[in-house]
Amino acid sequence: MQNMRKFKILFANELFLSFVSIVLFVILLLNSCASRELQSQTMLQLNAPSEKSEKLNSALAQQNLDFRKKYAASDYKIGPEDLLEIDTFQVQDLKSTVRVSAQGFIKIPLIDKIKAGGLTVSELETYIAERLQQYVKEPVVSVFVKEYRSQQISVLGSVKDPRVYYATGQKYLLDMLSLAGGLTQDAGSVCIIQRTAEPGRGEFTDKIVIDLDELLINGRSDLNIPLFSGDVVQVPQSGIFFVDGAVKNPGEFHLKSKTTFTQALGMAKGLELTAARSDIKIFRDKGNQDREIITVDYDAVVEGKSPDIPIQEKDIIIVSSSGLKRFLNTVTGSIGWGMFRVGGQPY
Repeated sequence: MQNMRKFKILFANELFLSFVSIVLFVILLLNSCASRELQSQTMLQLNAPSEKSEKLNSALAQQNLDFRKKYAASDYKIGPEDLLEIDTFQVQDLKSTVRVSAQGFIKIPLIDKIKAGGLTVSELETYIAERLQQYVKEPVVSVFVKEYRSQQISVLGSVKDPRVYYATGQKYLLDMLSLAGGLTQDAGSVCIIQRTAEPGRGEFTDKIVIDLDELLINGRSDLNIPLFSGDVVQVPQSGIFFVDGAVKNPGEFHLKSKTTFTQALGMAKGLELTAARSDIKIFRDKGNQDREIITVDYDAVVEGKSPDIPIQEKDIIIVSSSGLKRFLNTVTGSIGWGMFRVGGQPY
């Protein structure tokens, strides 16, 4: 009887231990599944495409198709190595096929050597017709680009395939963004085109900033500007603001944590001596074609009399020069319409 009692106790203990083991196993299994699920969700979140960039890429594909139907080669500027067919109506002897020289010149009958490089087809037609008037009554000239030269246009920054592209024919901004595979997840919603006065030579002389929201989402076809050999298209990461005018280092800057107005001017190396310190403007994106204009007195901020305003993405800080009030006429319109230039004329 005593042995039976011991057996029952032992059996109960074994049963309890088995139950505990099963419970522990189930708990560990659930934790493991939950951990894998959490890890899977985390990986999905990390790999999920940016909703903003995907929206822009979707619009890029559609707008490029729509805009392409509207544009011809009328904006194309003739360049070295282009092969041109030139014809004058009812004057067979003046028909010729010529290659543009490395210096941009061509030779045609009667006129001899003329500069064709840098002109559009229509401009060259008009110029040749004017030169022929002393030989032909009311000449009608037609120019056709039979072979386009290879143009080097760089697309850099937050695009899927950043590199130098060798393009032929007239290319527009959307053409090059499409060739580069579209925008990456970290891309911002502005695009900067750097342009030289003479392609392939000298430093950049112009920076054109395009608001991609205006171009792609709002369908602003006028912002799909033509590009030329030597242009560099830069798509910065999100979190960009701009400082221009009477500062020592105008340009675009990356937002850091809680960047303020005075810190932004510090990033631009400070104000020039000619700066109108009490009349600095911040143009702030409102999500439409208008911008909020905030007037800031620099000295009042430094002295603690006015708050040091936090800077937001796509803010444009314009520091005008003392005595010059024309910046509202030269800048506000272009800023409000989605395009402006950085480091241009003094404001």
